[in-house]
Amino acid sequence: MKNDQTTAPAALCIDLDGTLIYSDLLIESALALLQKNPLYAFAMLAWLLRGKAHLKAEISRRVELDVTGLPYNRDLLHWIAEHRGHRKVVLVTASDYVLARKVADHLGIFNEVIASDGMTNLSGGAKGDALAATFGEREFDYAGNATVDLRVWARARHALVVNAGERLRRRVEPVAKVALYLPRRRAGPRVWAKALRIHQWIKNLLIFLPVLAAHRILDITAIYATVLGFICFGVCASSVYLLNDLLDIRSDRHHPRKRKRPFAAGMLPLHYGIVLAPLLTIAAFVGALQVSTRFAHVLAIYYVLTLAYSFRLKQVVTLDVVVLAALYTVRIIAGTAAIHAVPSFWLLAFSMFIFLSLAILKRYTELLSARLHGKSAASGRGYAVDDLTMLQSLGGSSGYLSVLVLALYINSTASEMLYRHPSVLWMLCPVLLYWISRAWMIAHRGLMHDDPVVFAVTDRTSQILLVLCGIIAFGAV
Repeated sequence: MKNDQTTAPAALCIDLDGTLIYSDLLIESALALLQKNPLYAFAMLAWLLRGKAHLKAEISRRVELDVTGLPYNRDLLHWIAEHRGHRKVVLVTASDYVLARKVADHLGIFNEVIASDGMTNLSGGAKGDALAATFGEREFDYAGNATVDLRVWARARHALVVNAGERLRRRVEPVAKVALYLPRRRAGPRVWAKALRIHQWIKNLLIFLPVLAAHRILDITAIYATVLGFICFGVCASSVYLLNDLLDIRSDRHHPRKRKRPFAAGMLPLHYGIVLAPLLTIAAFVGALQVSTRFAHVLAIYYVLTLAYSFRLKQVVTLDVVVLAALYTVRIIAGTAAIHAVPSFWLLAFSMFIFLSLAILKRYTELLSARLHGKSAASGRGYAVDDLTMLQSLGGSSGYLSVLVLALYINSTASEMLYRHPSVLWMLCPVLLYWISRAWMIAHRGLMHDDPVVFAVTDRTSQILLVLCGIIAFGAV
C-alpha cells in the first residue's frame, strides 16, 4: 500500500462499484430482480433501449437490496475514516441514486451522494463533468478502480487507485498524482476451484453406480462413456453452481459459511460468473452428445430441474427436498444412459429414499444453524425453526425406508440373477442402518457438515463403512 497524505481540504469523492465495494450494484440488483421473476429479463432489454440510466432506475424501483452484507473494501473504509474529519466525503457513482443512498445511510460516513438519476448515467466523462461543476477543476480527490475513471482522474487533484492492477496505476500517474494505491485482490486457482465447487463433483460419482451394479467394471467402452459422462455432469453442475451463487448471493452473505464463497465475499467479479456459466453449459452438452443422445437428454432434464430449483423450487417447503433427491437419482439414470442400460427399479427406489433422507438432513442442518444464530427461519428457504422436529422425523423415516427397499431387493429374484450368494448382502442392512442413524445423531448434535453428501465422502467412519460395504458386495458375487 502506498499512501501520500493530502493536506488541502479538497472534497474526497469515492466511487462505489468495484471501489467502495468488491461488487456491482447494477448486476446485484438485476440478479435480485431475475430471482423474483426470470421474465424480467425481457423487461430489462426494453428498459435498456431507453438508456442505461433508465434501466438502473427501473430495476432499483423494484428490488429491496440488502446493503448490510455487501463486500465492502475495509482498507478503503479505514483510510476514509482517517481523513474524513477535516474533509467533505462524497459518494459518487454510476449506480442509481436510490441504491447509492441506501449504502451511504448504512455506512454513515458520507456528506453527500451524487449518482445516476434515471436520466443521466453518471459514468466516465459525465462523472468528471459533474464533479468539476460541483467542486471545480482540480479541487477534488477521486477514488476509482477502472479505465473509465481516467476521464475523472484527469480533472481531479489527486487520484486514489483502488482495487486495480499495477498497469492502471501507471496509466493514472501522467494525469494525476496518485495519493493512494490499494492493489486488486488476486483470484488464484483455489478461489476458482471454490467458485466452481470442484469438490462437489464427488456427487457425480453416482454416475458410476450403474456400471458397478451391472458388474461391467471391466468393460472399457462402458467405463470410457461413464468417465466422459462424469466430466460432463461436473462441468454442467459447475455452471449451475455459478448461477446459483449469483442468485443466492444475498442469503449467502448472512450464512456463517456460505458468506465466504467467492462471489458473496467479492473475491470474484459478478460478471465473471455471468459469462462463464453459459460457456460451461454449452461445453457440457457438447461433451454429452459424444456420450449418447439419450445421455444428453438426461443431462438436459438435470439442467432444467436445477434451474427450476435455483429460481423457485428451493423456496417451496417439502418440494425442495424432493427435487434435491430427484437430482441425485437423475445422476444414476444418466449412468444407465451412458452405458445403454435399463434403469433398475430397485436402484431407483433405493436412491430416491436415501437421497430424500440426505436432502432433508441438509435442510435440518441449515435450520439448526439458523436457530443457533438466533434466527427464526432459514434465509432464502421456506422453513421455520419450529419445523426441526418434523424434518427430523421425515428424514429418519425416509432413510430407514431405503434400508427396507434394500432388504426387499436382496430377497427378490433380481438379486439372484447378479449374485451367486445374495444372502451375504443382508449384512449391508445393519451397516446402512447404523450409518443413517449416526448421521442423524451427528446432525441433532449440531456437528453435521451443511452438505451431507460431502460429509459421507470425507467422514472417516463413513469411509470405513463404505469399504466394508464393498467387501460385502464382493463376497456376494
